[in-house]
Amino acid sequence: MSRKRKLWFITVLALCIVISGTFIYKQFIKDKPKVVVILMDSNYEYWDIVSAGAEKGFKDFEMNGKVVAPKNGTVKEQIELLDEALKEKPDALVIAPAHSDIFPKLEEFHTADIPIFFIQTDEKWDKKTAYIGTDNFELGEKEGILMASQLQPGEKVVLLGRQMKFESERLAGARASLEGAGIQIVAEYNQLSESIDNLNEVAKVMNSILQEHPDLKGVVTSTDYVALPAIKVVQELGVDVPVMGTGGILEMLQFVKEGVVPITISLNPYDMGYLSVETSARVVNGEKVDKEIYTGIDIVTKGNAEQRLTFYQKVIKGN
Repeated sequence: MSRKRKLWFITVLALCIVISGTFIYKQFIKDKPKVVVILMDSNYEYWDIVSAGAEKGFKDFEMNGKVVAPKNGTVKEQIELLDEALKEKPDALVIAPAHSDIFPKLEEFHTADIPIFFIQTDEKWDKKTAYIGTDNFELGEKEGILMASQLQPGEKVVLLGRQMKFESERLAGARASLEGAGIQIVAEYNQLSESIDNLNEVAKVMNSILQEHPDLKGVVTSTDYVALPAIKVVQELGVDVPVMGTGGILEMLQFVKEGVVPITISLNPYDMGYLSVETSARVVNGEKVDKEIYTGIDIVTKGNAEQRLTFYQKVIKGN
């Protein structure tokens, strides 16, 4: 074979390899099942942790996935994201439902035979394939038990929460445990703003409560995003009133690590994101799954706060 012909042969062979490789790569990407994960809000680090878990799930279960969230946390934005997702014709949809107003749009996914998985909030919509997340009533029950263990029967507490279904469920669970332990619930504020920057509103409510009930012995909240501003108000006023939160976000974990707060309840948002992708992959592959997949809760104390804090810092940074 002449040198010129040999060179031509090598060039053609190399070109064939490149074309074949590109085709195989495109087919590999194309054949991966597609899943869209729509979260509730893009402004909270809690959802950053959920997103990190989902991203790990995409890699582990070979899913062509993406995570999106409303910029301002509104129902309207979430519906718009659902519109965009439907155009992509995904194999599965994972969503943290902001409100039942999204149900008509979810009907379109159901009509298109796209399995739908709820996370964080188990809205009562019977066409969802499964719920992956926390049993929020049980979470509230345990929160109430922890608060009651620090008090005596007859002592006074208040409940604080925002205008969100899963937070109402938590407060209902806490109420059941506290009343069962003989603790007196003197007030309940469950319509606080959903804003991440709600320090002024919580401060106003806390000042009013403490003026009306100077013998208050505890504050039980539906989320760390209410507990943290309440703790700061208590610190500023110099009163000794324990505040219980749920979620286990970084600032609360730091408070527990430093001993500012003795104990908190942490959800498992990373597991929630990861398991939602794993569950959707299983269904896409023809497997049957449970209708409810609970991701559990953990009690965080000074002894184990640092480990969880370090992990969350790592996954958020990596995401």
